[in-house]
Amino acid sequence: MNDILATIRPTAEPASDFLNRDLSWLEFNRRVLHEALDERTPLLERVGFLSIFSSNLDEFFQKRVGNIKGQIEAGITVPTPDGLSAREQLLAIRRSVQDLLRLQLDCYSRMIVPALAQHKVHLLNWDELTDDERVYAQQYYQKNLFPILTPLAVDPGHPFPFISNLSMSLGIMLRHPSERGDFSDDGNGRNYGRGAVGGIQFARIKVPQMLPLWVRLGDVRRSDGGPYRFVKLRDLIRHNLDDLFPGMIIEDVMSFRVTRNAEVERDEGEAEDLLELIEQELRDRKFADAVRLEIGGSTPNPRMVNLIREELDLEDCDVYHMPDVLDYSGLGVIHDLNLPQLKYEPWTPTVPPRLVDAEADMFSIIRGGDLMVHHPYESFGSSVERFIRLAARDPKVMAIKVTLYRTGADSPFIPELIRAAEAGKQVVALVELKARFDEERNIRVAQTLEKAGVHVVYGIVGLKTHTKVAAIVRQEADGMRVYAHVGTGNYNPKTASLYTDFGLFTCNPAITSELIDLFIYLTGHSRKRDFATLLVAPINMRDRFVQMLDREIAYCDAWKQRGGDPNDPNRPLIIAKFNSLEDKKICEKLYEASRCGVRVKLIVRGFCCLRPGVAGLSDNITVTSVIGRFLEHSRIYYFHNAGSPEYYIGSADWMYRNLNSRVECVTPIFDAPLQARLKHILEVMLADQRQAWDMQTDGRYVQRQPTPDKPETALGTQKVLMDEARRDVAAR
Repeated sequence: MNDILATIRPTAEPASDFLNRDLSWLEFNRRVLHEALDERTPLLERVGFLSIFSSNLDEFFQKRVGNIKGQIEAGITVPTPDGLSAREQLLAIRRSVQDLLRLQLDCYSRMIVPALAQHKVHLLNWDELTDDERVYAQQYYQKNLFPILTPLAVDPGHPFPFISNLSMSLGIMLRHPSERGDFSDDGNGRNYGRGAVGGIQFARIKVPQMLPLWVRLGDVRRSDGGPYRFVKLRDLIRHNLDDLFPGMIIEDVMSFRVTRNAEVERDEGEAEDLLELIEQELRDRKFADAVRLEIGGSTPNPRMVNLIREELDLEDCDVYHMPDVLDYSGLGVIHDLNLPQLKYEPWTPTVPPRLVDAEADMFSIIRGGDLMVHHPYESFGSSVERFIRLAARDPKVMAIKVTLYRTGADSPFIPELIRAAEAGKQVVALVELKARFDEERNIRVAQTLEKAGVHVVYGIVGLKTHTKVAAIVRQEADGMRVYAHVGTGNYNPKTASLYTDFGLFTCNPAITSELIDLFIYLTGHSRKRDFATLLVAPINMRDRFVQMLDREIAYCDAWKQRGGDPNDPNRPLIIAKFNSLEDKKICEKLYEASRCGVRVKLIVRGFCCLRPGVAGLSDNITVTSVIGRFLEHSRIYYFHNAGSPEYYIGSADWMYRNLNSRVECVTPIFDAPLQARLKHILEVMLADQRQAWDMQTDGRYVQRQPTPDKPETALGTQKVLMDEARRDVAAR
């Protein structure tokens, strides 16, 4: 393993005060890939991380590479903050991606496949199948594949077929038995003859996307094998091609996959109907330009590669060779095998102590004091779902207002909102149609809600509504009272079991009154600019964060004038935990704070464009990244504030888009016990010696290692918090 791990840390010389966003994101995905390399990770979870790594990379090419290519086509020459042109970025991205793909292949072929075989899970090539298994595979092919496969020839009567995004295909080179097998160009830049007679012709077969990419070989068993034997779906098709091209000679077969640009956007300001605009954008995206061509096989045919590349209008640098598995995301079927001994220990979220009594009135509980939940350590169903369900069914509730950014297809919230609307409550749902890759689902959600009488709005033109908030208006003895939930994650039960997120339940008027103002801003024509409690983007969030950073700088100046000791626990301190850091002005303000002497501790899961530890610039800044079984998605902001600490949670990262072009909401946490809980969680993460990585000045990350004489340091943040949650339940 050491020889592989030795290759995971690229070197780079600092060229500016800032790191490249996209290269930094690739370093984040490198840390994800490391979870597959790390033998401490359960084996099937390592398979899962191979799949996650590939899915992440697919999204990166669709969004970021597509965007950069668009800049080149538009003639945009403004360099990135680190000084790279768009074309230089593409070349640097290619170098990094190729390094990652080599590492992924080594991990899969040298580590994962042999380790799976030791547990009687065999990922086989066609030539490794037994005679009985080949009979089974051919029967499977005839029954499940042959009827739906459609070979598409390329000749004067058949144009080159459209290749859909992320679909896997087989390219076939074939000829008639009476013709010689030459590779002559047809004079039109094609590599294969396009005539109906003569020459070698090209055909394409799309591998069905609705079927698993790995086929389990039934119940066929051998004394030297186990019950889990799989073959690639594309291999199964490849070795039965004679049925699709009867009478023809197949000269060569090559698998390939195409990635298309997802950054197809239209001018919202010119749209009369945002729903129609997004529907048209989705249609356009299906036919968007290709941005990547992945080629499978050990020795791809260069003429076939050139034919496909030219038809897709791609350059050589857009072609990536994948010698073994073309789409690692298809390994999900292997990860899902019922082999619990090869997976993480099962985790069932606990019920928050104040919500243990399922029959108790949750509104009364919230009136007794603010309640904060931490998912997935604490149950989403017994807290957030219960809150919305109670609101929908309580006759005293007059109105429900909620933002839906990403919600599951089988979301429990949709029927409850419909039920509330049918009961005569005023229900407003802001459905963000522009949530990338969830547009189709959100369109269906919006249409379903509208048909049931829910007031559905799509937000503010030009802004994505990314905030995760709900407001419940209830008639009580002393008048209307507003109950609120402000979260860091989506109203999505599935992701709530996989992502770490916080949610605050409160009826504090300082928060709830402004939350109502926020909904008015979202649904009406409000120009309110004086939010005093909430940090709302794009209204006051940036200014408020800058003010708090300036305040710590001023406190630090005063502290130094008093002869402050660098080890003084009252030295000004900023701790921020979020997904990504990219906003240049915030980075510059953090550099200013560091130069002044303010301690800055950043916990950044994804990419980070700030350079920590640079002498005279960021000596006092550290950047830590925590990667594990749960995706760290929560946002926490802490400011020392001269010994009167302030804590905030919410939906926003320190990125330009979050502060300027999205509607975001961050709320203060006033309750002292809740502040203490956030403090403890931050301390656990900063002390982590198992899941934590330290960012270096040049953008590399070095994983921390447990202290040999302290076994507790081998647990990691997420295991520590799971164990604490279990102990809390046992102590009740």
